Amino acid sequence: MLRFLTAGESHGPALTAILEGMPAGLPLSADDLAPDLARRQTSYGAGGRMAIEQDTARILSGVMAGQTTGAPIALLIENRDFVKWRERAIPPMTTPRPGHADLTGAVKYGYRDLRLALERASARETAARVAVGAICKALLGQFGVRVGSYVTAIGGVAVDPARLAALSYPQRCELAEGNDLRCPDAETTEAMRRRVWETMQAKDTVGGLFEVVGLGLPPGLGSHVHWDRRLSGRLLGAVGSIHAIKGVEIGPAFENAEKWGTEVHDEIFVEEDEGSGRLVRRTNRAGGLEGGITTGEPLVMRVAMKPISTTLNPLRSVDLATGQPNATAYERSDFNAVPRAGVVAEAMVAFVLAEALLEKLGGDSLAEMQPRFAALRQARLEDLPMDNAPWRFGFEQAAG
Repeated sequence: MLRFLTAGESHGPALTAILEGMPAGLPLSADDLAPDLARRQTSYGAGGRMAIEQDTARILSGVMAGQTTGAPIALLIENRDFVKWRERAIPPMTTPRPGHADLTGAVKYGYRDLRLALERASARETAARVAVGAICKALLGQFGVRVGSYVTAIGGVAVDPARLAALSYPQRCELAEGNDLRCPDAETTEAMRRRVWETMQAKDTVGGLFEVVGLGLPPGLGSHVHWDRRLSGRLLGAVGSIHAIKGVEIGPAFENAEKWGTEVHDEIFVEEDEGSGRLVRRTNRAGGLEGGITTGEPLVMRVAMKPISTTLNPLRSVDLATGQPNATAYERSDFNAVPRAGVVAEAMVAFVLAEALLEKLGGDSLAEMQPRFAALRQARLEDLPMDNAPWRFGFEQAAG
């Protein structure tokens, strides 16, 4: 079982994470975590906090002599902004901001100051998730699996589907890293940039869409036999847990919902290369999953992020201390966080896929897992012998 916990507040001294269940023998250092932590902080339209923090993760346990030991891995990311808050008298916060956990948190936990909800509900927590996800990516990379993302729409400005379809998934991910909006299409990127600039001038916020892909996955990860083992549900829940994410689909799910079944499902063929016996799909409308199990095709998830709830323009609310109408006060935040959210989603997808891979292979060390991976059943005729004979269920009849 692979699992992780994070702890820490937005303006507290640090964020921490513990990742348990990582096998021994995985080469790992803090340098492996740094690129994704930096990517999470990069976005046109990011708020002032990103100029303050320079996130680096310290590995406090579970790694010795450059390799994982099989013990829990403890991570620490210091909050540089904490020095400004450490000795500060915090003014009361009694007006909940629409869209945040201010009011719902107070209802649930009985907070007498709304900042207690804000501090933990803040998306600052996702830095710890990204550090954990980077470790999971390192494990997946040992088996040729890669997780990436790219932005397809911001504030209604979207990449033309035909232009996007002309790019392979590796190309999309690579091109997305060439700009601070993480969009793989140069022409659309400039239009997105104008939209974000307009949003900043209007003192508002903007949301958008991005896609997360898993490449090189073997068939057979996940299961259809229990609801909580279906990889589809685990992935949807993991990505949907990210701050401000309001919609997630696997493949073009909502588009598929408007079509005939014969237009949606991925037909199966024997590969044309003579003698290979490999079963292939010429389309991937299922997004890489059937029955909660990977098909071997690319995993494709489309994600919708709402505009960030904190806006420079105040919204109407109620002061809980007086019961009177009141406008919200501004807390430093992003104008546009869509590119950064894609990196967080990569981390969550990598965690779920790493967990599914460990579940499939077993083993306490990388050395045990690698030969088992090489021996995995593939979608080939030779791996799928059929009895091709009648049979009976054989259940006992109920008495009486």
